[in-house]
Amino acid sequence: MATVVAQPHFIFGLRTGVRNNLCFFDEQTVVFPSGNSCVCYDIAQRSQRFIPASEERLRMRALAISANRRYLAVSEDCGQRATVTVFDLQHEQGRKRRVLTAGEMHVQQFLCMAFSPDAKYLIGQTGGPDGTLNFWLWEKQKVLATAKTGTSNTYVTQVSFSPHNNTRVCVSGSGVLKLLRYSDGALKQSTTPKVESVNFLCHAWVTEERVIAGTDAGRLLVFDSGELRREISVTSGQQVEMKKIKDIKVGEGPRITAILSHSRGFACSLGPGTVCLFERNKEDGYRRSREIRIPADPHSNELSLDPHQEVHTMCMSPAEQTLAISTDRGQLYSFSLSSADINREEHFEFLSQSFHSKSITGVSVCIRKPLVATSSLDHSVRIWNYETKLLELYKAFQEEAHSVALHPTGLFILVGFSDKLRLMNLLIDDLRTIKEFNVRGCRECAFSHGGHMFAAVNGNVIHTYSATSFENVLSLKGHNGKVRGIEWSQDDSRLVSCGIDGGVYEWNTQTGKRESESVLKSCSYTDVAFSSNCKSILAVGSDLTLKEIQDCQVLREVPADEEAHTAVTVSHSGRVVFTGTSSGTVRAVKYPLPIQKEWIVYQAHCGPVTKMVITSDDQFLLSVSEDGSLLIWKLIDKESRGHKSHRQIIYTEEILVTKSDLEEKTQNMLELKMRLEELQMENEYQLRLKDMNYNEKMKELSDKFTQQIESLKTMQQAMKAEMEKHAREHQETSSEAAVKHAEELKDLEFSYSQKLIVEHERHQDLQHKHQRMQEDYEKQLRAAEETTSQSLEELTRLSEAKLQEETLLLLQCQEESQQQAREFKEILRQVEEDEARKSHDMQINFEKKLHSEKVANSNLRRETDLVTQKFHSLQRQIDDWSLDVKKLKQERQKLLGLIRSLESDIEDLKRKISGHEQTSNDKDQTIFGLKKKNQELEKFNFVLDFQLSELKKQTEPQQDDINEKKEHIHRVCVCVSPAVKQQKILTVRRCRMDAEETLFNHELLCITSLSGGGAGRHRQEKRPAEGQRLRPEAQTEDEQ
Repeated sequence: MATVVAQPHFIFGLRTGVRNNLCFFDEQTVVFPSGNSCVCYDIAQRSQRFIPASEERLRMRALAISANRRYLAVSEDCGQRATVTVFDLQHEQGRKRRVLTAGEMHVQQFLCMAFSPDAKYLIGQTGGPDGTLNFWLWEKQKVLATAKTGTSNTYVTQVSFSPHNNTRVCVSGSGVLKLLRYSDGALKQSTTPKVESVNFLCHAWVTEERVIAGTDAGRLLVFDSGELRREISVTSGQQVEMKKIKDIKVGEGPRITAILSHSRGFACSLGPGTVCLFERNKEDGYRRSREIRIPADPHSNELSLDPHQEVHTMCMSPAEQTLAISTDRGQLYSFSLSSADINREEHFEFLSQSFHSKSITGVSVCIRKPLVATSSLDHSVRIWNYETKLLELYKAFQEEAHSVALHPTGLFILVGFSDKLRLMNLLIDDLRTIKEFNVRGCRECAFSHGGHMFAAVNGNVIHTYSATSFENVLSLKGHNGKVRGIEWSQDDSRLVSCGIDGGVYEWNTQTGKRESESVLKSCSYTDVAFSSNCKSILAVGSDLTLKEIQDCQVLREVPADEEAHTAVTVSHSGRVVFTGTSSGTVRAVKYPLPIQKEWIVYQAHCGPVTKMVITSDDQFLLSVSEDGSLLIWKLIDKESRGHKSHRQIIYTEEILVTKSDLEEKTQNMLELKMRLEELQMENEYQLRLKDMNYNEKMKELSDKFTQQIESLKTMQQAMKAEMEKHAREHQETSSEAAVKHAEELKDLEFSYSQKLIVEHERHQDLQHKHQRMQEDYEKQLRAAEETTSQSLEELTRLSEAKLQEETLLLLQCQEESQQQAREFKEILRQVEEDEARKSHDMQINFEKKLHSEKVANSNLRRETDLVTQKFHSLQRQIDDWSLDVKKLKQERQKLLGLIRSLESDIEDLKRKISGHEQTSNDKDQTIFGLKKKNQELEKFNFVLDFQLSELKKQTEPQQDDINEKKEHIHRVCVCVSPAVKQQKILTVRRCRMDAEETLFNHELLCITSLSGGGAGRHRQEKRPAEGQRLRPEAQTEDEQ
């Protein structure tokens, strides 16, 4: 086996002809088929993960992804057998979950598939006039139901599940649109319109009952519950009510090839290169909101065909932020739905890179740059960077490009066309022709390793040119047929070529003479290569073998299987040879070549490999194919031995720019600088104007804010006065609430004492009831134990008796069978003795007694049969009795289990009784604590009543004294009214007396409401404060 392993690293290209060939895995990852694999492409990281197809090289037909974005179904077929493979995308290597078939049915292909909304079911439509719909429970690989959907005149092209119901299915195609429901293990058809004359190209579910379908005549038809309701105008979005298909006017419009529903409406393709978005309005209709087009190709000199591409598949990211499409020319485009600019026309952008749309005819690499050039029949030449995975340069021509060769410096390129060979400069953004050579139909061209010469093929003649003087140095003639492959040796002293005439020639590039030749007319060679040491030649052709030629002789041959080799290349280390086959696979063969069929096969392309090349550092293998894809392989050396490919290669970054382009760019830079200065001056002037305006606005705002601050201050003062007023009112209400609270507290104490007495009596009653229940339960428990023990004894006794009877009966049967066997043996012995005595007589009278002996033998046989039958019946009876014995033993085990369960129930009941006793003890303790607290409260109440009566006795004489002083003051005021000084003194004394009175009343209230708690203490704190405020006022008046 080869010591160098190739791993797929990156691929450029999209496989067309696959239904639903683009879908989103997450917001940044898309899945599409390319080559012979499915690719998970990370748009942000520009990395790819490969999901390989089947190793049996089946043809890929369709893709389907589940609604949860986890499972991917791939339909493949190989002539007589079609399969559907389900992969798990969350697994790093895309683990294969299930392989589904149509069961016993003979199915050649599955044209389209769809997952149910819960990813539990999968449907697949088979091809042909007798197309059937298969309904799988795919996790169990089980076909639940099938239904015939096509006829000789109609066929189905798309199937889908309802997004809200995993049993509703819609199928559409040419002359057919049906709604089916899975129930009772069958697919049943619901109401179906008559649409035999309509060719439906696509459809989509927009609600649970509504389906919108597009036709090849450019019409959008709306079906509700399978009935045609209306048509949506693709130009204005207006809707026309209708009941029958014949109401539609006959006319041709843009083909609607794809429809995609989303949360706000749906998107559909309207002819080549155009996608329109329709949004749902309030009237349950749809209006046309946006139109997105595929832009023209800026790299093509002629009228581009890119806007005329037909949209094949549409998909939307999970967050509905990005719309992606694939076209019939193998291109991928995307559009961001988050940014909308109404003022300009909206266009798609390439999702990754621009791909080749037709067969790639040539590939070439250089030494000084990580570039690879490809030519294709789509009239284009592309320059790729295999390290950054980007398309560096792309140019389209009027003619087909048949061959390409990069100069070792990466600054020049040779391109062979049907009428001429062009040598072009590789500029920064263009390919510009330097020289045209009159080499018609140049299918092969190659630069020498030194870059000073190049070779070009013209039919069966090889021309070598000088890369500096452009002169035709040599014309190598010798092939009788077209030359299919050429390669220079490492020192550029030799050139090897092969052709369809079966000749492999080695040329001297200095003299033009043939140094060696090998002709095999039965083989048409397709490619040739030197070995790493340039001592031998490796060639492949139509005879299905890989040949090593040295000194005009075939040194070794590696036989192949049914596939022909189409391309060959040798690693610079000389340890592995890579070949491409007609089926698209790549093979790695160890060098020196083995005698037997020993190689590693890699699934690569879906078409024949046209060319292969290895980079100068042996890090990458590049293969191209007729399917239009460029596949980059990462080469890994298992042994990792040092060789020349491990040398450090420094890539250059120089590029070519023409003088006119450079002058034009410098002129543009000067103009831009002047424009920049003008813009800066204008911006400064605008900034000054804005500063002036802002200063004026700031002044106005400051004046306005000062006025608002003053008004807010006045409002604050008013609110402060109002707050003080509310505080006074609150004090008054709090004093009233305190008094009320004291009264309610007394009422509650009395009511709770009454409730406590009632609860105590109730507890005593419950305790007596608990004792009675416990006694009854103990009696029942004893009775149950007695009954269970008695029943157990009785059952054991009965079972033992029955067992003894059965054993006795078994012994009797065994004795009888032995006795019958002895009797049978005795009968046989007697019969043998009789036969021995009569043998002599029978020899004499054989003819007379033959009949009688036959009768006797038949009777004996019947007797023996009867005996054997009786023996077998007895044996069966013995077996039945043994089964009965086993059943009795099982019943005994069941009874023992019942006894154990009853014992566990008894233990549970005992535990419950102990729990009840513990809870009753806790209740007794709480009742005792409440009684003790009640006694303490009664004592405290008695002490407070006594203190209140003493205080009342002390305040009675003071109250009498106050009343006498009031009367005396009144008499003095009446008698001495003119005396102002005495009046002031009296007022001062009066104030003092009022203060003493209020203080006394306050103390009296505090004593009476001592049991009220916090409210009483609050008043006691407030009243002395008032007395203290009054005393200073009285003192000041007295001093005056």
